[in-house]
Amino acid sequence: GAFTGARKGGKIGLFEQANGGTIFLDEIGDISLRIQARLLRVLQEKEIRRVGGTEIIPVNVRVIAATNKNLAHMCQTGEFREDLYHRVKKLYLKIPPLRAHLEDLDELIENFTLKKGRAELVISEPVMAILRSNAWTGNVRELENTIDYFLAVCQGSIVDTSHMPPEFYEIQPAIKQDENRYDDILCKRG
Repeated sequence: GAFTGARKGGKIGLFEQANGGTIFLDEIGDISLRIQARLLRVLQEKEIRRVGGTEIIPVNVRVIAATNKNLAHMCQTGEFREDLYHRVKKLYLKIPPLRAHLEDLDELIENFTLKKGRAELVISEPVMAILRSNAWTGNVRELENTIDYFLAVCQGSIVDTSHMPPEFYEIQPAIKQDENRYDDILCKRG
């Protein structure tokens, strides 16, 4: 319990703060195997112990987790614990990547320009054609960043091809067609 900012009995943590409510774990696919083991224990035992503390504290927390990684594939390669995978996948939504619902592109762009106070911004048809053909590996975040770029470099109200970010064409990885194979196997198991 001796560290900078230490308090007798430990410091209140995120799960204790969320007790009786909900905690959102963003990018759960990026946590280490060591932290995965600790998280699994919290989810199974419904109790925590403060850092530097000795007392076991019961917690009642609803967990919402999100990731852009294929956790089922990570289970297969040993990068994600299969028992934790099944714990967090009780009730889940699989949101398709932006490239799978490009019909929403216009509405998303309108939302971002409205949110930024630039509703008058018009994206030319050649630029829209480029946007529709993009792989959008960064999904909606990448689209929002692209719109932010347009807002920063476009002096007028019409975005044309000269306003495209220079690195826009640099990252175009192949999209895996067979990315859900292991996910289907895990779903059929239990």
